[in-house]
Amino acid sequence: MQEDSGTDNQSAVVNQHTDSLNEQVIEVNPARLAAVRIISRFERSDAYLDKLMLKELRDSSFSNEDKALLTELVNGVIRWKWKLDWVLTGFYKGDYLKCLNIVKNALRVGLYQILFLDRIPDHASINESVEIIKRIQGEKIAGIVNGVLRNIARNIENIRYPVKEDDAVYYYTIILSHPRWMVKRWMDLFGEEQTVKLLEANNRKPDTKIRINLLRATISEVISELREKNIDFEQSAFAPESIIIKSKGEDISSWELFTEGKITIQDTSAYMATKLAFVRPGQRILDLCSAPGGKSFALAEQSNDEGIVISVDKYESKLKSIKEGAERLHLKSIKTMVADASSVEFEELFDVVFADLPCSGLGTLTKKPDIKWKREREDIALLVNTQKEIISNAVRFVKPGGALIYSTCTIEPEENEDVISWFLAENPDFTLDPAEKYLPADICRSGCMQTYQHIHNIDGAFAARLVRKT
Repeated sequence: MQEDSGTDNQSAVVNQHTDSLNEQVIEVNPARLAAVRIISRFERSDAYLDKLMLKELRDSSFSNEDKALLTELVNGVIRWKWKLDWVLTGFYKGDYLKCLNIVKNALRVGLYQILFLDRIPDHASINESVEIIKRIQGEKIAGIVNGVLRNIARNIENIRYPVKEDDAVYYYTIILSHPRWMVKRWMDLFGEEQTVKLLEANNRKPDTKIRINLLRATISEVISELREKNIDFEQSAFAPESIIIKSKGEDISSWELFTEGKITIQDTSAYMATKLAFVRPGQRILDLCSAPGGKSFALAEQSNDEGIVISVDKYESKLKSIKEGAERLHLKSIKTMVADASSVEFEELFDVVFADLPCSGLGTLTKKPDIKWKREREDIALLVNTQKEIISNAVRFVKPGGALIYSTCTIEPEENEDVISWFLAENPDFTLDPAEKYLPADICRSGCMQTYQHIHNIDGAFAARLVRKT
C-alpha cells in the first residue's frame, strides 16, 4: 500500500490550510485539531513525530487532559495508519489515497477514535472531524467525511480484512499496521509466531521507564514517594533502580523527584547497556553520539561522578540537553564536545569508549511508531557502513585493557552481531568480554546483550563489550 499525497497544487493547499487551522476552527476540541495538524505536517516533512509534538505542546496551552488526548490521537493514528487506511479505502467513494492529506487525516483521527477509543462516543469523534473539514473545505467535502465515518460506525462488525491464508505477510501488514518489507524480514528471521508477538508489542501503548539517580536518592526513598503520589508502577526485573511507570498521562518532568535530580527518564534497555561498561570511579570515559545524554548520565553516576565523561555529538544544539540534564542531576564529571564521531581526534586514551551508534531504531517502535514509516529496507546497509566508520575511529582511543562498548537500539542482526563479527576479524587485539558476566542472563545471548520488545517489555536493543588486550 503506497500513499499518494496528490499533486503539487494540492500539497500547497494542504500546507496553507494546515497552518491556518487555528484561525479557522475554534469550536472543535483543540487536541483533535492539533492532532490533524501534526499528522499532516509529519506526512509532508522529514521531521520526526516527537519533535512536532514537542513544538506543539510548547507553543500551546493545553490542559493535562488535552495533552493526553493529543498524544493518544497522534501516536495512535501513526501506529495504526495502514489498518485505518484499509478500512477508509473500503468505505470511501472514489480514490481515498488521492484525498488531500488534511481530509485523510481528519478521517484517520475520527476513525481511530471509533475503532480504538471506547470512552469517546462515536458521534463526538465524527462531529469534530466533520467540523474541521467543513471550515477548511466546505460543506460538500465535510458531508463526504460525515457519510464515510457514520457508515463505518454502523458497520464495524462487517468490515472485511485481508485473508491470512491468501498472503500471511500482507495480512499482518494490514491487521498489525507495519510496512510489508518489515513484516517479511522479521518472519524470515524470527518465524511467524514470534513476529506476530513483536508486531503486537510495537503497537502497545508504551509505559514510561525512569531510572533512580543513586547519587541523589535511594531506591526505597523514590518508591515511597511514588506510593504517596498513588502512581501505579513496578520495578524492573533487570535492575531495581529502573522503574516502570504504569500510570498514563503523567508529566514526570514536573515531579519534584525529577526537578531535584533524583530520577531521570531512561528505558531499561539503554541503562543495561551502560552497566555493560562496568565503569569505576576515577576512569576516563568517552561517550560518542551522546545526545540526548541519558547514557552519559548513567555512566557518570556509576563512576560515582568521580571520573571524567566526555560527551561528544555532532551538533551543538543537541549538547544543550546534556548540559541541562547534567546540571539537573548534579553531575560534575560530564564535559561536552562538538565533533563528528567518525573523525574526532584525541591525544589521550580512555578506560571506556561508549559508542551508541546511529541505527535503524527498529527496537523502539513501541514509543516511536513513526520510525516504521520513515525507514526503508535499504537504510540498514547504509547505516551499517556508518556504524563501521564510527567504531573504526573509536577503537583508536581505547587504552590497553580498556573497553569499547558497541550499542544500538535495533534488533537487526546486520547492525548488531554481524558488525561485531566484522570488528573482531578486523581488530585481533580485541576480544568479546561476555555480557553474562555483567548482566542478567535473560537479556544476554552469545556473549552480547540483546533485548526484544515482545520478550522483555523494554526497547529492543543490543550491546557488546569489546576489550583491548594488554
